[in-house]
Amino acid sequence: MKNVHVVPHMHWDREWYFSTEESRILLVNNLEEIMERLETDKNYPYYVLDGQTSILEDYLAVKPENRSRIKQLVQSGKLIIGPWYTQTDEMIVGGESIVRNLLYGIKDSGEFGPHMKIGYLPDSFGQSAQMLMILNGFDIERSIFWRGTSERHGTNKTEFNWNSADGSNVLVQLMPLGYAIGKYLPTEETALRKRMDKYLPVLDKGATGDHLLLPNGHDQMPLQQNITEVIEQLHRLYPEREFFLSRYEDLFDQLEQQLNLPTISGEFLDGKYMRVHRSIYSTRMDIKAMNTQIENKLTNTLEPLMSLAYSLGIEYHHGLVELIWKEIMKNHAHDSIGCCCSDKVHQEIYNRFFIANEKTDQLISFYKRKIVDSIATERTEDRLTFFNLNASQETTTTTTEIISKFENIRLETEAGQPVPYQLMKKAVIDPGLIDRQIVHYGNYDPFYRYTIELDITLPALSYETLFVVEESATPDALPQAETGITECDTARYHVVIQSNGTLDVTDKQSNRTYRDLFLLEDSGDDGDEYDYSPLLHDVSITTETDRPTIEVTQTNYRVMIRIDHRFAVPADLEERKQGKRTKEMTVALEIVLKHDDPVIAFNVTITNNAKDHRLRLLIPAEVNTRQTFSDNQFGVINRPFVDDALRVWEEEQWNERPDGIFPMLSYVGLKDDETENGLGLITNSSREYEVIAGARPTLAVTLFRSVGVLGKEELVRRPGRPSGIKLATPDSQMIGTYSFDFGLVSLRKEEELAVCAKRHLSPTVAYNKIPHDAMRLNPTGLHLPVSYSLFELESTGIIMSTLKKAEQGEGLILRVFNPTTTSRSVRFKSNQTGTFHEVNLNEAHPVEITSAVQDKSYEVTPNQVKTILIKR
Repeated sequence: MKNVHVVPHMHWDREWYFSTEESRILLVNNLEEIMERLETDKNYPYYVLDGQTSILEDYLAVKPENRSRIKQLVQSGKLIIGPWYTQTDEMIVGGESIVRNLLYGIKDSGEFGPHMKIGYLPDSFGQSAQMLMILNGFDIERSIFWRGTSERHGTNKTEFNWNSADGSNVLVQLMPLGYAIGKYLPTEETALRKRMDKYLPVLDKGATGDHLLLPNGHDQMPLQQNITEVIEQLHRLYPEREFFLSRYEDLFDQLEQQLNLPTISGEFLDGKYMRVHRSIYSTRMDIKAMNTQIENKLTNTLEPLMSLAYSLGIEYHHGLVELIWKEIMKNHAHDSIGCCCSDKVHQEIYNRFFIANEKTDQLISFYKRKIVDSIATERTEDRLTFFNLNASQETTTTTTEIISKFENIRLETEAGQPVPYQLMKKAVIDPGLIDRQIVHYGNYDPFYRYTIELDITLPALSYETLFVVEESATPDALPQAETGITECDTARYHVVIQSNGTLDVTDKQSNRTYRDLFLLEDSGDDGDEYDYSPLLHDVSITTETDRPTIEVTQTNYRVMIRIDHRFAVPADLEERKQGKRTKEMTVALEIVLKHDDPVIAFNVTITNNAKDHRLRLLIPAEVNTRQTFSDNQFGVINRPFVDDALRVWEEEQWNERPDGIFPMLSYVGLKDDETENGLGLITNSSREYEVIAGARPTLAVTLFRSVGVLGKEELVRRPGRPSGIKLATPDSQMIGTYSFDFGLVSLRKEEELAVCAKRHLSPTVAYNKIPHDAMRLNPTGLHLPVSYSLFELESTGIIMSTLKKAEQGEGLILRVFNPTTTSRSVRFKSNQTGTFHEVNLNEAHPVEITSAVQDKSYEVTPNQVKTILIKR
């Protein structure tokens, strides 16, 4: 007999085409109905609260008096909560973000009772290959999802083991028809039979045993009051089956009894049976770029800085950091970070990122100040302290600002040794902007803001202090931009600047030249917020024949190339069809080559006045290969340029065409199959790429997409119904000015790219201490040294994901991962003593590893993440 588990649930999008506040009003109503039913009907045993605790947070903000009711229902096993904080996206959200989503979701669940130990993501647009490792890191060995699989992954069954090379494994219950097939089930016999005759054969075909899943819920759906009557009717219609109210855990208990379940691995991005929206990674790129930048600042700057301060005796404010993480995780739900929402919801999302960014910046400033204010030195001059928050020593050219009362300045070490620098800008600023108390007492003498650049060498996880001294001499003339320069050099690269604004770059170490870099390509976009869709018979517009304004500024430390394009594009799709170009788009590229840095940093600033188009940056690579490598959460993944299914997708009636548009997190690279030489792109903004196959494979990085509707039907690459709804979203046309940051690296071997990306996205930061500040602080009572280093990781290719204080008790949490193709060892180097324990991602189950770390035998296998608890 077939057993059908009817699981009552609701899928709760906090926002979509409706706002968070509209959703909250419905939530208050629906959750009170759910609680009353669970409390009064003994035949209604369970309700699944969509696996995310933010629902409870939203509800209790309105009804805090019902906390004890919720707690009682959770502890009795009736109301099933967690393990997530929000229903996270898996493809363009960083690894630490997903870890914190589970960390805080499980933590918040613990205030009420047990959490659901299932990686429940019923609507994520694709499944990351690293998700099962993250789940195992929280003692979760079961997973439920819907989108991304097909039989070409190795099975046509809906129950399988999903494993990875590091030994992680979860048992998966796939939802082959989604989470809503049991929504609003009718009691009328004909209607109910029609529904179930459509669904049951599909469930039977995918099942490996006698237990099937029928989820009874939908988006924002209230509890189905008559579900008991529906089940009675189902028994009459299908007497050969047993229907009963159940929970996901009961279904998994049965699945685990079955032998010889299929085993598959990898990421799941197939749109054969359900849409995964492969080009959603570029919708509202302004919002997505903010997410990228905040994630990087949190994990690469703020948390290591706070850890450095904590090691020196300064309090680590967990609560302030949690506020930031939760602010951005509210935006990490699949619809929110996908940006397939209404304009008013995108404004909410943007505002949250604005708030999170402000909190992050201010907390970084606070901790820099707390450290520098506590430095004990006999020198009385203003201080300029540099922080290296990488786990390895860094020698870098850095740009910073100094505020001073002095009209001319010099820099010195504590011992009085002069430190050379290049003055880039000097400006007079009003003293009231420094501290209103200065002008309050009638002192209107100006301050000066100096922008300088200099070379500095800093130990791992350290700070070093210089002193700002009055100088009588007038500084050298400021560097000037020049036109007409066609070639320039650094220690690492020789660059030829073409008249159309493209660059030919020669790596002096490998003697390999990459030509025609930074061509721009504009094409029509007849798609929606879910997907790019080309305009039929469209001809792309490029800057190949453009003649931009080009300026070059050179100093002893760097070369800066500015390329200003102004080119005509169609105003909209109708103009594009007619071959007209009445709108001007401006694109400014600022390219910075530091003297001996392998990373060529570049920023792209776009002023867009046109609608319905896509702008990409083209980077040809002189390599012989057919695949890319790019990072995902705590690892790296290889993908082909062209999907084999492109030949058969129409014949097999896929829901969407399997184009080679893919996500990255920090980087994507192309390497020659024989020499391993290649090009790598680092991003601190856009996370979408495609490779145009050919004699010279060309990396195409999406800068932005401009569309004006949430969902459309019958797209060229996505036939059939609209995704979402047909709602106008004029703000998604991206009219305005936007800026995006990247880096380019010439590679000698693949593993260099991950290291370069980490360094590039973890910049040296500085703090200038002067006697004035509008926000006063009392002395800390600490007496800190002028320079300090916490520890160094001696390793090859191992990446520090972040360094933070342990959630419970004392000690630091160091998380590392291995993005290389071979096992690597890591050694902790420090003058300080301490104990080391490996813990899981939930910072639990400590296992002592002190001797292993110290004798270089602590091994991390490819695509594996390790978390180490360090106690001094």
